[in-house]
Order: sequence, then C-alpha cells, then structure tokens
Amino acid sequence: MFQKESALVGGGVNLLAYTGQSLYLTNWFMRRRGLALSIAFSGFGVGSVTILPWLQTLIANSGWRTACWSLGVLLVVILAPLNLLLRRSPADLGLEPDGISDSGTAFGTRSITNTSQASDDWTLGRALRTRCFRWLAASYFCGLFTWYAVQGPPDEIPDGTRVRHPSSAAWALGLVSLVAVPGQIALGHLSDRIGREWVWSIGNGGFVLSCVALLALDAAPSAPLLWVMVVTQGTLGYSLTSVMGATSAASFGGRNFGSIFGMVMLAAILGGAAGPWLAGTLHDLTGSYSPAFWLSIGYSAFSAISIWRAAPRRGDGVCIEGGD
Repeated sequence: MFQKESALVGGGVNLLAYTGQSLYLTNWFMRRRGLALSIAFSGFGVGSVTILPWLQTLIANSGWRTACWSLGVLLVVILAPLNLLLRRSPADLGLEPDGISDSGTAFGTRSITNTSQASDDWTLGRALRTRCFRWLAASYFCGLFTWYAVQGPPDEIPDGTRVRHPSSAAWALGLVSLVAVPGQIALGHLSDRIGREWVWSIGNGGFVLSCVALLALDAAPSAPLLWVMVVTQGTLGYSLTSVMGATSAASFGGRNFGSIFGMVMLAAILGGAAGPWLAGTLHDLTGSYSPAFWLSIGYSAFSAISIWRAAPRRGDGVCIEGGD
C-alpha cells in the first residue's frame, strides 16, 4: 500500500510541478518568456509560506487526513480550471504569443538558440541524436542533483550551528523558498535580455556559494554564514526554474516539444532523486555531509559548463544531429 501511495504522490508532484507548467506556459510567451515563467514559478515560494502553515494548523486540529483532503479539493477547485484554460496553444484560439518579433530575435541575440531553431519541427528521435539534447540533459541532471542534495537532507545544517543558533537554524530552510521569489523574478527578467545560459550559470553559482557556506558553517558556526546559505540558495539557485522551460523551448520547439521536454525533465528528475540519496549515503559512510557538498560544487560547475556546450555551433544556430 505504501508503495502505491508513494507512486501516486511522486506522479502527482511531477504533473503539478515545473514540468507540466513549463510545457504550456512557453506557448503563450516568447519575447518575455523568462519573466513570465519566473513570475509563475515564484508562486511556489508564496505557497510555501501561506499554504503550509494552514496545513499545519489543519493537521494539529483535525488530523492529517483532513489536511490532505482539504489540499486536494483546493488543487482541483483552483488549479484544474486554470490548467484547462491555458492548455491550448494561442493558435488554437486565434491568438498569437505575447511579444512575437518579426525580426527573428525574440529570444535575444545572446541566447543559446534562436527562433529559426525553435520553429523547426523537431521529433523526439531527431532531438535525441543531437549534441544539444545530450548536453542539455546532462546540465539539467547535474543542476537538479545539487538542488536536492542541498535541499533534501533535513539535518544538512551542521550540528554546531543548530546548537549555537537554534532559532536561526529552525527558520533558515523554511525561508529559502520565500527569498527565492524576488530572485526568480529578477533573474527570469534578466534572462530575456542576456540569455538563458547566463542565468542558468548564475543559478548554479548560487548553489556553489550555498555549498561553500555550508562547508564553512561546519568549521565555524555563525548566524551570518547561515543566512548567506539561505540567500544564495534561494535568491540565486532557485532561478534555475526561471529558464528551465524557456531554454528547452528555444532549443526544440514545434509540435513535439512536449515529448522532448518530458525526456529532458526525466534527466532532471533522476538528478533530483540521486542528489539526496547520495548525500545521505555519504553521510552514513563518513558521518558528515561535507563530501556531498564538495561533490555538489563539482556537479554545479559541470551543469554550468554543459548549458554552454548545449549551444548550437553551426552558424545558423540549429542543433546538429550526431556531433560530439
């Protein structure tokens, strides 16, 4: 029974989270796609500080079953109509995406891809044979590996910090999602101007700084270092969601974008699953999360490099089938 429930929870989370939303939101925005996605996904941070306290109150007063039923009804009543409204493409309704540019530079001249590639009618088979797809999948795997390796373990904050600064440690992880809201919106907007790959690199840099702060906390516990970890992880690191869908849509547009993006996100989900598992395993073997943080630094650096390697090399900006 537990395995069935776990499968339902995992499937539901993936259907409701970034994957599904990125699929249809990218159809509706082009020139300011990064800003649009970042505003949408900033709702995760807002929800974490509004809905979670409400659920905690329900659990305390009425039990976890009532809380689960209440959350389920809320999702059906609010999210289902919105998803049904936007699931169709603008063309199906006789509309055009907001911000289409006739000049062919809707994604910015410094983005890793351009509109000529986005308009190509990619198939999943064609995409899988490209260097762009392989590097993109590697980048997403490594980026989500670090995200969940750092976020996943509940006792990742070193013991010394929790003993010396118990109230700060208790609030730290809960505030990460809240401080992510302004960072996601700002960096999503910035990605429309400087390119998705720059913001993806900045996001990975945020996770690197977060891991460095956690390593420093282990050696010298202090409240300022703890808040450095919170701000860099939330404000910078969480900006990955702002460009995750936009980068893929710019690289592999067309009627089959859903299946292609789903395959890319499979790599991301595998990375997100491997991160906390490996972090926990390393902790069991060594008694510390430090090895996991060092490994995450390497994964973040590789993720940033990979997103640049995903950039098409041919002059017209189109991914080449095969390749290195």
